[in-house]
Amino acid sequence: MIQQGLKGVIAAETKIGEVDGLNGKLIYRGYEIRELTKKLSFEEAAYLLWYGEIPDSDELLEFKNFFYQNRALTPVMQGVLDILPPDMDLMSVIRTVISASGDSSYGWKPTLEQAIEITAKVPTIIAYRNNKLEGRSYVVPDPSLSHVENYLYMLNGTHSKSEHVRALETYMILTMEHGMNASTFSARVTASTESDMASAVCSAIGTMKGPLHGGAPSEVIRLLDEVANQEDVKAYLCGKVLAGEKLMGFGHRVYKTHDPRALALKENLMEQVGKDEWLDLALSVEAAAIETLHELKPGRSLYTNVEFYAAAIMKALQLDSSLFTPTFTASRMVGWTAHVLEQAENNTIFRPLSKYVGK
Repeated sequence: MIQQGLKGVIAAETKIGEVDGLNGKLIYRGYEIRELTKKLSFEEAAYLLWYGEIPDSDELLEFKNFFYQNRALTPVMQGVLDILPPDMDLMSVIRTVISASGDSSYGWKPTLEQAIEITAKVPTIIAYRNNKLEGRSYVVPDPSLSHVENYLYMLNGTHSKSEHVRALETYMILTMEHGMNASTFSARVTASTESDMASAVCSAIGTMKGPLHGGAPSEVIRLLDEVANQEDVKAYLCGKVLAGEKLMGFGHRVYKTHDPRALALKENLMEQVGKDEWLDLALSVEAAAIETLHELKPGRSLYTNVEFYAAAIMKALQLDSSLFTPTFTASRMVGWTAHVLEQAENNTIFRPLSKYVGK
């Protein structure tokens, strides 16, 4: 039987993560994601996916030192960034710069050091490009700041509110890994040919760039902008549903119940109630939307997905929509590289069949 898009076909065994759509669970190395976001930093979650265990204090300190030392751009990277045309989209920029960094040291087998180096540099690439387009100077990475806090610092040139840093950090932990999705599969296919880490990551970035996979939550932002001006939010949402419109940010192709990533983000935002108007608005819109959907579409499992609260966070941070998918990419880099390393440990080249239906 042909499975279009390989849907439902098991292509590999993994110890990295599991997406349990039926029960609404996301597992990283045996830990439920909602528990991890309550107690781990981005660095600790990345360590868990790469090393398979949560670090102790000494291991974490050594890891941070190496991670933070690799944030700065190499002269080659900076040179490439300086000559790329201004109309080149940011995902293509990231892909091109990483491709240029894949020198002769990048061969088979890929290494954990390469995974850490690439992941550490992606936020710097994004910030450098964004600042250049806006006519601002390159903000040098600050080794005293955490990964997520430093990312915002490089983008803005100033220190962000702690609640904003924690909200974005939670989002980036939640989007590090999500099973054998299209971009992760691309990375593993490339790695299976005994290609290098940079090439595998570039394959994943090219896949993430497609709107069917890495599409930014722009439509959710549009919904929040519209609702912000309404006196009766529920009546407005009812009107949209009755007109046959979708409420963006609700429902998911994999999760048949609550999206565990959305629940984890919501828990974080509940701690920030009253501290940011956009986060407060998102909480109120969710309540009205869920009630509306249950009334007008009974029997449908339409709950908030991660993109809904991601949009609220991006809005609160005043990040331009051009930064949404790149920020997603900066977090998913951890999962991609973990899968490349796992593929290399027990490698078999991917070689599915096709059915000829031509003349």
